[in-house]
Amino acid sequence: MHAAEFNKTALAGLGSILFVILLIAFSNLVFAPNRPAVPGYALPTGETAAAPAAAAAPAPEEPLPVLLAKADAKKGAQDAKVCTTCHNFDKGGAAKVGPDLWGVVGRPIASVAGFAYSDSLKAMGGDWTYEKLDHWIANPKGMASGTKMAFPGEKEPQKRADILAYLQTLSDSPVPFPTQASAK
Repeated sequence: MHAAEFNKTALAGLGSILFVILLIAFSNLVFAPNRPAVPGYALPTGETAAAPAAAAAPAPEEPLPVLLAKADAKKGAQDAKVCTTCHNFDKGGAAKVGPDLWGVVGRPIASVAGFAYSDSLKAMGGDWTYEKLDHWIANPKGMASGTKMAFPGEKEPQKRADILAYLQTLSDSPVPFPTQASAK
């Protein structure tokens, strides 16, 4: 093979490799996957996307009895759908990742038999009242810092009240809502 033939063959081979590399680079630009900044799926937290509005002075929060008086259990059932990932709402239902929530209002804290509660939740003591459940739903880790519950909390008070109204329906003998006179 002459030098001219060898150069032509080498140039054709290198040109083909360069063409393939450019084709791959171009296709990566055109068909690049959309990679999120944070991997995983965003779960609804109840926070609105309007961050500047949240920076403004917060409106005074209505007392829980007032919120419960206008709460809607049907809306609460919709809002609590995210909870079904970890909790069972059926009477006599088995615990999932979290304990069964049937009859939770008025039940002693950390009392579902056979469920492995965190030490911080066991140490709380007392019964689940509407006030305690409201604080729990708002910020589980703030109420029991060592809790195993991964839910970040529901910040909107009316949604929490709707969820509490739904939890009230999950009982054979529902605990009545607190009145404004009893809250004072």
